[in-house]
Amino acid sequence: MHTTQLIAERATFQSFANCYLREINPGMAVRHVDGDGRTVEGIEWTLAAPRIILRAEITSRSACGPCHFGTLWTRPVTDPQWRSVEPMSALPWLVQDACRLFEGSQRESARAYELGLMLRVLQSYQHTAENIEVARPLSADRFTFLEAEQSIVYGHWLHPTPKSRQGMTFWQQETYAPEYSGHFRLSYFAAADHLVRQDSARTQTAAAIVRSLVPAGLAQERLRSGETLVPMHPLQADALMLDPDIQGLIESGSLRPLGSFGPAFSATSSVRTVYSPDHPWMLKFSLPVRITNSLRINRRHELEAGVAIAKLVDRAGIAARYGTFGIIQDPAYITLDLPDREESGFEIILRENPFVQGRDRGIATIAALTADLLPGRASLLSQIVRRLADATAQSLSRVATIWFERYLDHALEPLLRLYDDFGIALEAHQQNSLVDVSTGFPSAFYYRDNQGFYLAESHRASLAALVPETERIDGLYFDEAEIRDRFAYYAIVNQVFSIISRMGHDGLADEEALLSLLRRRLATLALVMTGAGRRFAESLLHAPTIASKANLRARLFGVDELQAHDTSSLYRRISNPLWDGEQAAIERQVHAIAS
Repeated sequence: MHTTQLIAERATFQSFANCYLREINPGMAVRHVDGDGRTVEGIEWTLAAPRIILRAEITSRSACGPCHFGTLWTRPVTDPQWRSVEPMSALPWLVQDACRLFEGSQRESARAYELGLMLRVLQSYQHTAENIEVARPLSADRFTFLEAEQSIVYGHWLHPTPKSRQGMTFWQQETYAPEYSGHFRLSYFAAADHLVRQDSARTQTAAAIVRSLVPAGLAQERLRSGETLVPMHPLQADALMLDPDIQGLIESGSLRPLGSFGPAFSATSSVRTVYSPDHPWMLKFSLPVRITNSLRINRRHELEAGVAIAKLVDRAGIAARYGTFGIIQDPAYITLDLPDREESGFEIILRENPFVQGRDRGIATIAALTADLLPGRASLLSQIVRRLADATAQSLSRVATIWFERYLDHALEPLLRLYDDFGIALEAHQQNSLVDVSTGFPSAFYYRDNQGFYLAESHRASLAALVPETERIDGLYFDEAEIRDRFAYYAIVNQVFSIISRMGHDGLADEEALLSLLRRRLATLALVMTGAGRRFAESLLHAPTIASKANLRARLFGVDELQAHDTSSLYRRISNPLWDGEQAAIERQVHAIAS
C-alpha cells in the first residue's frame, strides 16, 4: 500500500530529476540485475559535489516526455556496494550537484541558492502531499470545467518545484488554493472616479462589468456619487491594506473598503484567476504569492495588451475563420492610478467566461488530461480513451490514434494556420490549452491568457493597421526566430508532446506511431501554408534539436520570468524526437546528387 508521503516523495523526485536530466546532467544509461534476478533499466549520475553515484530505475521511458522512476540506489564513488535510498534523501544530492553552476567567484551565492532551492523543493513536496489527501479524482463521464481546473495535484512535470507556493498560509489555502475546492466572496472598494483607469474592447465599460458582479441594488446602496466599484481578491486586499500609499488614500476618503459581498468565486488552476459558473466573467488579479518561479503580478502593459488583442481577434475575424478553435479574450481591465507608480496593485483583468453553468461539462486543460496518476486511478486521458474503446468495441491503439488525430484537427492545425495567416503565435502551454471532451473525442479547443501572444515583426504593418495601439504596447512584437523557439516549446514540447507521452506511459498507443502521425501532419501543413507557419513547421521537422524551457536553471538563478525583460536565456536546445536522422541523411544525398 503506497502512503501519501511516499507518493509525494516519488512525484517530487520525478519532477526534479527529469529537469536535472534535461538541463544539467544526462547521466549514463545502464542495465543491471537486481536482488530478485530482474534485469532493470536505469540511469546513473556521478555527482561530483557529494562524491557519490546515484542510480535510478526507469519504470517507463518516453521519447518526448518525462521518465518515470522506481527504486533508487546509491554508493560512494570509491565503494562498489549499492544501497537503496528514499527519494527525498537522494534529492538533496541532485540539488547540491546542480548548484555547482555557481562554482568560482559566486561560491557564497551558490550556497544561498542551494538552500533556497531546497526550501522550494520541500514546499512543493509538502503541498503535493496535502493535495493528494484532499484530491477529488475526476471521472471521464462527468466532470466540469472547475473540477478539472482544481484537479491538478502534482503540477507540471517539466518544473523542478511544480507545487511550491510562498505567501499563502496553511489555513488560507483551504479557501484560496484550487486543489481544496474552496469558495469565497471578493473584497470590494469604492474608489474616487479620478483614481480609476479602465478600458474595454466591448460596448460595456469595465466599470459596468464590475457592477454586474453584484446585485444592482447592493452596488447602488454602497457607492456614493463620484465613486467606482473595484473588486479585489481577498489575499491581495489584505496586502494592499498594509501599503502606505493605499492607507493614505483611505485616510483621505478617496478609497473606501466596503468588505466582502456578492457571489462566491473559486480559484482556477492559476490560483489568481477566479471563476463562478453563474457569471459570464472571470477575474484575474495580482496576488502577493510566489508560485513556482514567479510573483504573480498583473503589469500595466498586460492589461493594455488584453484589450488590444481582443480588438485584433474581432477585427481580423479569427473566431469565425477557425471554427472550433477559440481564443478566450481578456477584453477589459480596471485599476487605480497612483502617482509615481506604474502599478498600484489594483490591476484587474476581466476575462470572458464561455464555461457558465450548462456549458461547463467536459472542459479540461491538457494539464488535467495528462496529469500523473492519483492512487488507484488512471489518468483522465486514459479513462476517456478506454471508455471510448469499450463503447465502440475498437482496440485501444485505434481509438487513441483517432483521439490524437482529432486533437490535432482542433488544436495544433489551427494554431499553425493562425500563425501562418496572421503572424500571431500563442503561448499555448498545457495549462492555457483547453479541450472540449464532453463527447469523449476532442470537439473544440480554447486558448486563454493575454500574456501569451507573440506578434511577428514580419506582420507588423498588417496587424498595426487593424489595431494601431499594438505598436505602443511593450512585449507584443517579436522576430520570427525568437517566436520559433517559444512557439516550439509551448505548443509542441509542452502541449503536444505531453499527450504523446501520456498515451505512451498509459499503454494506449505507441509513442513512435503518434510521432509519425505528428510528422505527417506537420509535413502536410508545410505544403499548404505559405508564410511563417510553413517555416515553423519545417523547422520542427528538419532540425535535430528543439527549444525547451530550462525551468531548473531559472529556479537556480532566481529568474522571475514574468518580470524579466530578456527571457531568451530560459530556453535550451534538446534532442528533437520529430527529427528523422536517417531520412535527413537520404535527403542530403539526394540534394548532393541533384546539385
